[in-house]
Amino acid sequence: MSKISIIIIPLLVLFIVIYGYKQKVNIYNSFLNGAKEGLVSTFNIFPTLIAMVFAINIFLKSNFIEFFLGFLKPLFSNLNIPFDILPMALLRPISGSSTLVIMNNIFEMHGPDSFIGLLASIIQGCTDTTFYVMSLYFGSVKILKTRYALKVGLFADLCGIVAAFVIANLMF
Repeated sequence: MSKISIIIIPLLVLFIVIYGYKQKVNIYNSFLNGAKEGLVSTFNIFPTLIAMVFAINIFLKSNFIEFFLGFLKPLFSNLNIPFDILPMALLRPISGSSTLVIMNNIFEMHGPDSFIGLLASIIQGCTDTTFYVMSLYFGSVKILKTRYALKVGLFADLCGIVAAFVIANLMF
């Protein structure tokens, strides 16, 4: 298997070069144009990404969630659920990037192999950014009547979060 992985990328590049040559495409100029577009996209996204990381860190360091939802700590403790996972569970349906920041903070504080690190990873994989998906995809095809889509999407996220707790408890 390791020999295949060493060979596959050069073969893929060779295939692209041969295909471009047969199609009479200037491969080098196409590559440079793609690289330029990638850099422009990176520079356009970078300020937004920095602002979001900054805002999420302020949100987490301010103990906003602990102040308003601190009464749930005993319940979480009885269920063997770390309270630090709550911001990620609450923000996951809204923003995938913000939950990546939260997951990175969890990894830095507790480690990726800890129970909460495993739980955060499973939540990241089991759930989706429901509000983002609905606004982007429904908006792009101009669907105005979403009917039950939001309820079903949030219910699926809840099922994913519950499944993440069960799976993490079984694995750790």
